[in-house]
Amino acid sequence: MFWIIASTVVATCMATGMIFVRLRAAKKPASVKKIILPPLFMSTGAFMFLFPVFRVQWSQVAEAVCVGILFSFFLIRTSKFEVREDKIYLKPSKAFVFILFGLLILRIVLKLIIGQTIAFGQMSGMFFLLALGMIITWRLAMLRQYLQLERTL
Repeated sequence: MFWIIASTVVATCMATGMIFVRLRAAKKPASVKKIILPPLFMSTGAFMFLFPVFRVQWSQVAEAVCVGILFSFFLIRTSKFEVREDKIYLKPSKAFVFILFGLLILRIVLKLIIGQTIAFGQMSGMFFLLALGMIITWRLAMLRQYLQLERTL
């Protein structure tokens, strides 16, 4: 139970941190590098699967990634770019904060439900894959939108 509570607290802190990063990012011009790097940095977490305790079945991988892709649609809808002074900026969205915390609450509920049927290590692996599927899909959509807008400049 300690690990479930601890991981929930860490996820809440990360979500709060992401909100502040997102608000700060809206003040500086966007770039391809700024869009691509976060999923690359996060992907290093896949090393967790080297340890047997975190390994999941292929069906669980598919489930987690599919849920992550579904969650990403909420983030994609709130991520829009705008042109200011011949530069592309991420437009701040008031809904982003609510969506991020809504996804966090949904994630906590899922963790409590799933945590009763699978081991903590496997659950951690599944939620990592969920987050990775979500951020990769979201960032690919952002990259596509950014490049389309960049062509018009």
